[in-house]
Amino acid sequence: MAMLMIIALVVGVLIGAVGIGGILLIPALNLAGGLSIQSAMATSLFTFVFTGIAGTIAFQRHGSIDRRVTAPVCAGALLCGFAGAWANARMDASSLMLILALLVAFAGVYTLITRRSGREPVLQRRPGMQRAMLFGLGGAAGFGSGLTGVGGPALSVPMMVLAGFAPLTAIGTSQVIQILAGVSGTLGNLQFGVIDYRLAAPLVLFELAGVFVGARIVHAINAQLLRFWVGVLCVLVGAGLLLKVAGVL
Repeated sequence: MAMLMIIALVVGVLIGAVGIGGILLIPALNLAGGLSIQSAMATSLFTFVFTGIAGTIAFQRHGSIDRRVTAPVCAGALLCGFAGAWANARMDASSLMLILALLVAFAGVYTLITRRSGREPVLQRRPGMQRAMLFGLGGAAGFGSGLTGVGGPALSVPMMVLAGFAPLTAIGTSQVIQILAGVSGTLGNLQFGVIDYRLAAPLVLFELAGVFVGARIVHAINAQLLRFWVGVLCVLVGAGLLLKVAGVL
């Protein structure tokens, strides 16, 4: 239990600082907490509703949430999170573990290789089409969140940065996505999944403390070094999960 709480604190810091971090909670609940992969995903997603609220408050205080960008992304996430939870309940544990491992590894590689490009966001001069693109991006993040329990930011932050949006804008948007994708996916999990409320309550407390610390970090310093170590950690965790799927571990 102590190890899980430490991991939850670290996860909260990473969520607040770089957006990506929630993906590490699922393997911890599965490997150290003894939950099935489906229950670990459902429980993680439930806790991310609260970290999203905390992160949104923290980023709003710093004026780092662009409502024009955030609104269509979150609308897509809200509509598609429930569908992802429905799909989660109908897939076998090995397939879910494989998807999660690939997502963790992808997030890590993305974090390691991306830099601030300074380029204009995609469709910046065509606002109507850009909103449609952001809605689709949010839908993909919401579905993936409900399917795997990663909370949305692990998908939305890479996609938004690759589309040319500033990392801080992407991380700020990801805080709001956590709320909507988490609520939508959790509603599905209440019907189709299994949430371990006994573990969820203390996890939320430690994650919330970490989120506020992480938000202060990202607004106070250059987060590139932190991003690097997050990337390394995600790659290592993803590789470990792939080995587990292959039966090596």
